[in-house]
Amino acid sequence: MIRLTADLPTLDFAKSESDAPASISGIAVPWAPVTATVLGGQRVAFARGAFDVNQKAAKLIEGHDLSQLRGTVNALADMEEGLGFTATFARTRASADAVELVKAGAYDSVSVGAEVIESHYDKTLKATVVTKASLIELSLVAVPAFSGAEIRDIAAQADDETEPDETESPTETNPPTPSEEDEMSEPTSVEAAVATQPIYATAKREFKMPTAAEYISKFVQGGSEFAEFNSRLQAAAPDVTADPSLLGVLPTPIVQPLYDSLDPIRPVVSAIGARSMPSMGATFRRPVLTVRPVATVQGSELATLDPSTVTVVNNNVDKVTVGTYCLLSEQSIDWADPSSVDIVLRQLAIAYGQATDLLACTEITSGTAQTESWDSTDSQATITGIYAAAATISSAGNYLPTHAFVSPDVWAQLGSLCDSTGRPLFPTLAPMNAAGTSNATTWNGNPLGLSLIVDKNFTTPGTFIIGHAAGAAAGFEFYEQNKGAVSVEVPSQLGRTVAYRGYAATFMANADMFVQMVDAA
Repeated sequence: MIRLTADLPTLDFAKSESDAPASISGIAVPWAPVTATVLGGQRVAFARGAFDVNQKAAKLIEGHDLSQLRGTVNALADMEEGLGFTATFARTRASADAVELVKAGAYDSVSVGAEVIESHYDKTLKATVVTKASLIELSLVAVPAFSGAEIRDIAAQADDETEPDETESPTETNPPTPSEEDEMSEPTSVEAAVATQPIYATAKREFKMPTAAEYISKFVQGGSEFAEFNSRLQAAAPDVTADPSLLGVLPTPIVQPLYDSLDPIRPVVSAIGARSMPSMGATFRRPVLTVRPVATVQGSELATLDPSTVTVVNNNVDKVTVGTYCLLSEQSIDWADPSSVDIVLRQLAIAYGQATDLLACTEITSGTAQTESWDSTDSQATITGIYAAAATISSAGNYLPTHAFVSPDVWAQLGSLCDSTGRPLFPTLAPMNAAGTSNATTWNGNPLGLSLIVDKNFTTPGTFIIGHAAGAAAGFEFYEQNKGAVSVEVPSQLGRTVAYRGYAATFMANADMFVQMVDAA
């Protein structure tokens, strides 16, 4: 569902309200390149001809509330400036009240509710362009989604007593043929897409710089509203860097954006995924099957089957609290550029991400007891060692390994290995005879089909662990409840403490699914 608003350029009330119901006409949707912003921060535009002007009559309502029916949209027209419409009010008391609000100018805009059928993304407009849609309802609204200047430029205002121009009447059903200029203005670089879920547009408003508390509140709420809020804030605020005169908090404008050298934040956690943290208690129980049933062939008809033993052990998993905070002076916040709070929060979030990822890396390393030999200088020995580790894992649970967890120095060693002809064992371009690939710029790849995870939080040099860490039967589990940012006033110091925190827990469900590779070189 797309909801867009436009100015209401024409009122056409019957000369005798006792003879005919009141009606309104105008432009419901301006054509591209005019755009509107939807709730998720996405920009949307309608291509000319997107609507079938002969479709079934849509509903006329108030505020996109289908319980507030006011009439019907009885005519649509594909006009030069947009989708023209004529709507008629029903003879009800509520409709009469709505008509009075229109006369008074309180309702001076309309908003469409449309089901998107086909669309594409236009890189030039930086917006999703709807090329086929069905009009479901037309709403009377007080605030338009498009800037007033843009809409007034394409609206044709007329007095109540003036008959509509026959050439521009919204009741015409044959859209004019697009001119050559219109055709040349169509997007030339788009990515095909079909809308699969409703899109809701918001009215465009003047952006007011938030206070630090307002920003933190939006940050904690998260979701699509924060994404739009943050994008508008970044557009309004200049890039900043720390001012050493105020403990690195107060920003000053700079030319280049803030450099963040800790991206990605959590390679291991991102690779294996974070499971939902059980909410009750500081410790939760994690049952693990330790003795499995065994089925055998029946000796003969009606012979008693062999019994099995099933053992389930409940393991205690302890939660830990991870977080950090900093104290900002009231002056620093009030006198600083608003994006300084954004910098502080992002850095606190990065610190939290690093700590939780380190927790996962440490537990994987300490919980892996099985070992296998490899030679960082010998390609053949490396392949032999990886397959030997895979066989060890498979023999324990009939699962093959999914990931190779390595420290940066091991990643460098793997990338440097060559075969007997001098070709890289794990090249970046993936020729036909490659044993896997790597990537020299993003630290990933798939040596021998394994997902390569490079993480600096494997702090011990030479860390190279092969393991089954995907799916419901993963040998290692990471639990998390990310509580995000919180802010507390400190009146005695005229400051504000900003913190970022969460709960985390790790559990080695099956150590037999992990093998530590030991370098024999």
